[in-house]
Amino acid sequence: MLQTTFPDRTPIDDWFFSPFNAELDQNAKQYIITDHGICDDGKVYTEKFQELIDRVSENGGGVIVVPAGTYFSGALFFKPGVDLYVSENGVLKGSDDITDYPLCTTRIEGEVCKYFPALINADGCDGLRIFGKGTIDGNGERSWKAFWLRRRWNPKCTNKDEQRPRLIFISNSNNVLIHGLKLQNSHFWTNHFYKCRFVKFVDCRVYSPEKPIGAPSTDAVDIDACSDVLIKNCWFHVNDDAIALKGGKGPDAAILPENGANQRILIEDCEYDFCHSCLTCGSESIHNRNVILRNVKVSSAYQLLWLKMRTDTPQHYEYITVENVKGNVNDLVNINPWKQFFNMKGMDTVPISHADNITIKNCDIVCQKYLNIKPEKEQYILSDFTLENLNVKTKHPDYPKDAVNNLVINNVRINAAE
Repeated sequence: MLQTTFPDRTPIDDWFFSPFNAELDQNAKQYIITDHGICDDGKVYTEKFQELIDRVSENGGGVIVVPAGTYFSGALFFKPGVDLYVSENGVLKGSDDITDYPLCTTRIEGEVCKYFPALINADGCDGLRIFGKGTIDGNGERSWKAFWLRRRWNPKCTNKDEQRPRLIFISNSNNVLIHGLKLQNSHFWTNHFYKCRFVKFVDCRVYSPEKPIGAPSTDAVDIDACSDVLIKNCWFHVNDDAIALKGGKGPDAAILPENGANQRILIEDCEYDFCHSCLTCGSESIHNRNVILRNVKVSSAYQLLWLKMRTDTPQHYEYITVENVKGNVNDLVNINPWKQFFNMKGMDTVPISHADNITIKNCDIVCQKYLNIKPEKEQYILSDFTLENLNVKTKHPDYPKDAVNNLVINNVRINAAE
């Protein structure tokens, strides 16, 4: 029986199990884009799309409907009361020209800064629904090729140096529903939620290729300073982390008002076809508490659980449970210093981070490394880990026994030996 409480024993709110409306209400105001000058002809219709969004908002709200066909646009900015429905065989496709995404102040990689917006942007849009049986396609191949070319020219280039948009960015919004869609081929992160509460991301398929052209940094879902998030019945195949918990970076990250913790995150009943990590804390993250990953299947992942311990940022990862997982990964757990693009901002002392009350139980895993954990006690302290009811087949069962304070192991079989 799956637990009905979060790892710190507080109840999982009924909201996580409550029904939601993912149907196109025939009595609602519907605005079919082809009735408003947007055509399936390969042209980019950003201005007409935005005019329609603005008109729907001015008229009291409604649902913008993408019918069958493929319709191109650059950055769109949704407003309160305006939903998006993509019909079966309908495709909303992003422009691959970065000039169709005007510079703005946005949130990306743990900071608020000038950067490029997503294809779909929504700020302060409580009750937003993006749903249907169709596809939102970032059309990112051009920027993937450019990124790898730039990386060959300058191996130290950052993820933002190749100018590219995300697919969906939703900020400062409550009671958000993303349902039923195929979300694919993003230039950069695929779905990014920032300072949102009560988000349901359900029955979606998220895809970006790892070959022949790898889609760099195309995380499936980035949860950034959010609370009460449900990810359920989804399928992931992305060339980076599937679910990544963000929140801020740098020595002063915990005191900056734009940053924040992630709390009460439930990920369940999902399938991971390929990804770098099923669940990642970091790389820009300060506090994650009460996180559950459960009842999932993994075909191929580099890590099941990855705690990125950022050298320049004080972090606290606590009350995280992974349970009822079956599949194939390189590492069951990866905990190592993370030094990519770090900046001490003049501080001489490395801040101390913590990871505690981490539980992995009831799993059947084939992996290369069992516990890929590097002790680094001058940077982070690991304590109160529980491994319980595990069946692990691995080529590398050894791990540093002093890495975790109070490591509890109960009924763990490694290569069929307890």
